[in-house]
Amino acid sequence: LFIVVVAVNSTLLTINAGDYIFYTDWAWTSYTVFSISQTLMLIVGATYYLTFTGVPGTATYYALIMTVYTWIAKAAWFSLGNPYDFIVTPVWLPSAMLLDLVYWATKKNKHSLILFGGVLVGMSLPLFNMVNLITVADPLETAFKYPRPTLPPYMTPIEPQVGKFYNSPVALGAGAGAVLGCTFAALGCKLNT
Repeated sequence: LFIVVVAVNSTLLTINAGDYIFYTDWAWTSYTVFSISQTLMLIVGATYYLTFTGVPGTATYYALIMTVYTWIAKAAWFSLGNPYDFIVTPVWLPSAMLLDLVYWATKKNKHSLILFGGVLVGMSLPLFNMVNLITVADPLETAFKYPRPTLPPYMTPIEPQVGKFYNSPVALGAGAGAVLGCTFAALGCKLNT
């Protein structure tokens, strides 16, 4: 029951993480921020349940629940006319599998899980998320087809900063995710003590 409750809350917190596709001028900036947010939400819950049960595979199970719940929610939004693609959410699964692999390969060593697992999830999820971005509908076409007339002021598009961070949102997301992933993996372990 607990794993279901936490996965539902994680899903609610990550459900808008595909919304960068609507903001064409902010797409790369939003991509980086949302990749990091998804990394952190996945790793803290998955690490918590992995160390709580002590069973390698629990992290992948956690990601699967998040995926299914997000599919259900996005199907509801899709029926209301929002152009969400179902391929958006399975990107959590391979990263969670890496977390399980580290836990299993290091014979359930929590410190290795924090260090290696945190880095692997933090670096892999932005990469998988880029595959996701490549496969969804064209952002510019989507933005014109489904206009958002009531954007809040802080999401009003601005001119993109071309060349900033070497124009690589994957590298920026992976670098930040690798550092923050370890921190949040440690938090997930600490929640059990």
